[in-house]
Amino acid sequence: MKAIVNKIKGFHLYTFGLPRRLYDWVLSWAHKKYSSAALFVLAFSESSFFPVPPDVLQIALSVSKPKKSFFYALIASIGSVLGGILGYFIGLFLFDTIGSLIINSLGYQAQFNSVGDLYKSYAFLAILVSAFTPIPYKVFTIAAGFWQVGLLPLIAASIIGRSARFFLVATLIHFFGPKIKEFIDKYFNLLTMIFIILLIGGFLIVKYIL
Repeated sequence: MKAIVNKIKGFHLYTFGLPRRLYDWVLSWAHKKYSSAALFVLAFSESSFFPVPPDVLQIALSVSKPKKSFFYALIASIGSVLGGILGYFIGLFLFDTIGSLIINSLGYQAQFNSVGDLYKSYAFLAILVSAFTPIPYKVFTIAAGFWQVGLLPLIAASIIGRSARFFLVATLIHFFGPKIKEFIDKYFNLLTMIFIILLIGGFLIVKYIL
């Protein structure tokens, strides 16, 4: 376990201080008149370079307007898939400049190298798992371009995985409403720890099972 933790030590944004501030900042977008556009931009950018997942804003918007929860899931899905395509082309054409800067600044170099090994045999499944789980999706989209995985498999896996993730959130909010947001606000630190555990588990699944 220690070796795995050391392997993902670059995920420094998920310590107990900075994520709370990032969470609150992103959450504040829900009160803006351009909130739907903000969700699209967040989902798009998170797939290629931004560290905060769009689920945060999606939950806030869906709780405020439960009847539109599936609409917000659709926005997040489309934005995320398109952002993944951008990440792919960054890895394919701009890795030496933009791509390497993103990977190194976020501390994902070790994970990036591991993804290259996975793509030799399990590209589609690896992308699918990363699209659905808390694994940093941007690492996989940029790596897909760098190691020249087919664009169509990337898009297909992204559509399946990202849609499943965001529509699952929408479904939970549809049935449980504001309780979901209240739970996140109350147990954010615990959820952060769970996130890290899931992150480790996700890499183990991709590396040793798929």
